[in-house]
Amino acid sequence: MTILPINPAENASPDALRAFLAQCRDAARRDARPKLVSISLAVDALDPLAVLESIFEPDQPHFYTERPHEESALAGAEAAVAHTAHGPGRFAAIQDFIDDTLAHTIAVGDVNAAFGGPHFFTAFAFHDDVEPGEPFPSAHAFVPRWQVSRAGATTTAVANLPVAPDADLDLLAERVWRAHGKFAAFRYRDPSAPAADDGKPSVAPAEVGDYRAAVARALRRIEAGEFQKIVLARALDLTAPGPLHPLRMLNGLRQRFPDCYAFSAANGRGHSFIGASPERLVRVSKGVLETEALAGSARRGASASEDAALAAELLRNEKNLREQRHVLDSIVRRLSALGLSPGHPAAPALRRLANVQHLHTPVRAALPGGVRLLDALARLHPTPAVGGSPREAAVPAIRGLEGFPRGLYAGALGWINARDGGEFFVGLRSALVEGSRARVYAGAGIVAGSEPDKEFAETELKFRAMQDALLG
Repeated sequence: MTILPINPAENASPDALRAFLAQCRDAARRDARPKLVSISLAVDALDPLAVLESIFEPDQPHFYTERPHEESALAGAEAAVAHTAHGPGRFAAIQDFIDDTLAHTIAVGDVNAAFGGPHFFTAFAFHDDVEPGEPFPSAHAFVPRWQVSRAGATTTAVANLPVAPDADLDLLAERVWRAHGKFAAFRYRDPSAPAADDGKPSVAPAEVGDYRAAVARALRRIEAGEFQKIVLARALDLTAPGPLHPLRMLNGLRQRFPDCYAFSAANGRGHSFIGASPERLVRVSKGVLETEALAGSARRGASASEDAALAAELLRNEKNLREQRHVLDSIVRRLSALGLSPGHPAAPALRRLANVQHLHTPVRAALPGGVRLLDALARLHPTPAVGGSPREAAVPAIRGLEGFPRGLYAGALGWINARDGGEFFVGLRSALVEGSRARVYAGAGIVAGSEPDKEFAETELKFRAMQDALLG
């Protein structure tokens, strides 16, 4: 990526902008291919989700992620450049797209701000290939035409635009100047405007498949030695009286689960995948990789003493400890195969959420030269926390047992910046929204000793929290 020593804030005029874009067009002509131009500016405090909601269009792709308790949020919409991939080589194909795009990118402004410069919003489905008719491909990455982020007290707006050798400079300059003015003094949509339906579903949730029977079949296969663990999900189909607004639903999730990754990925064809995931898959910053083993669950108690008793039982429960150890051992083994030396505490701790608590072990490792975030992601996904163990035996069995395609559920969603940093989380506690319909997902890990009724009850607990947050 070429970073030019131009300060957009000090050269903020239509003529200066047009002159800069003329330089970019000249570069595109010299290389006989378009350039991606990225302009970053610090702006007054904005709420990225409110911005996205105010300009939401169902026919435009968008991506949003936030960790409310860390005061970190990132949103972008419309595609300046995009790429789709599938099959076992999808992670490498997306990395090639990122590298090629950055090799032909010109950036100016606050590129080194927390979320400055172009970001590649990326979603990988659970499986390497998706079934015909699914709303999201197995791998998709795009750089948004506009991006707004908050990191603590700093808000950064980024405009990204392709500049072709034959670009109309007047049209481009007008578009960027208009966006600059909009974000410099953003006006949120009038809250009194007619809203999409946010009410209760008009019919009872429809169960997809027979979960208890699926768990029983899985236990027989575990007993036969086919695999040690498999994660099975349920899906509930909800229908509302009118169109659902996915971003308003998401606001309920981020308020209820401030310790989770609130997220929304839209395909631009009316489908949004939203959720509040408790699980980081991988984060890379300044050459350090962070991930975690999160598995084993118990409900929260109604009182402090009940909550503490449930936590103590979870920390000594053999079945849950074994499940969590499957996940940790797999993470360490797969990172070690890349030449990393992962470190982690000897025993798991508790990760407490609003409705459930999990066993949690953080894992860190220095990232050696030549190993990149997507290399680690390709090795880690799917972890035994969402797939099973051994992965090669458990994951292919999931589709036949569950009875529905997962799509982005339990997939890997996140972003990569121009500095080889980024963060991905697992698409859990999630829903696929289209029009007046929402399919909600929840799963549980099945190991020897699991009981169908108890696993069903665990998913019911997760569903109840999701439905309360989504539909009020």
